[in-house]
Parts: sequence; C-alpha cells; structure tokens
Amino acid sequence: MYRVLIPVDTNEQRALAQVDYVTALPTAADAVEAYVLFVFTEESEVEAEDHDSASEIDAVRRAEETLEDAGIDVTIVEDSGDTEADILEHAETHDVDTIVLGGRKRSPVGKALFGSISQGVLLNTDRPVVITGSKE
Repeated sequence: MYRVLIPVDTNEQRALAQVDYVTALPTAADAVEAYVLFVFTEESEVEAEDHDSASEIDAVRRAEETLEDAGIDVTIVEDSGDTEADILEHAETHDVDTIVLGGRKRSPVGKALFGSISQGVLLNTDRPVVITGSKE
C-alpha cells in the first residue's frame, strides 16, 4: 500500500485540490491508503467550535467523501496543538510515503517564505512533500 497524509484546514477548496492530487495517482483505488488529518488549534477552534470531531468539519467531510467515491481507503485523524509538529508526528506514526499539503496564493514575499507550516514540514521531514494549489 502507498500511504499518503493529507493535512487539511477548514478551506474546502484547498482540501479538494489535495484530494484531486491523490485520486489522480496511478491505481489509486487499489494501491493508496489516505489519512486525512485535521489539527484543532486556537485559530481553527474558533471556526470549528461547534464540532465534536474532525469528521464534522466540512473540508474534512468533503475530502473523505471524494476519496471514498474514488475507491480509496481513508482514515480521519484529528489532533490538537502545533500543526507542524502534529503533521510530522502523524507522518511517522502512519509511516506515510508522501505528505500532500494544500498551498495558498501568496504575495511575492509570501511565496519566498512558503508559509510557516509548509516550510517547517518541508525542512523537517525526510518524506516527499507535495504542495497542491487550490480549486479556487
């Protein structure tokens, strides 16, 4: 099995772009196992305060549905705290082959910096990292 970690936030369009990448992998339905990770942070808890679990977050639910419709085995994983550390921890825990991050449109300065979470993951893992765009 080829395992991928898909860390998502509350943005559905970014989550769907990440999932589109995964569903386009060769023989995805037969060979891919996906872990969709949502990390509750102070910022996300404000937006997700009425949710008891990550499965109730729209972006997580849409990602799960799309993966399942493509025949891909999917597991929803949730955590709380430091997003970068949690991504790296779950990549190790689930022994994933690739981490698929969702990118954002950024200013020229922002592009140079990638964003703190993406940059931190890229610099602190030995696993391949894919950064997708957005469906917006």
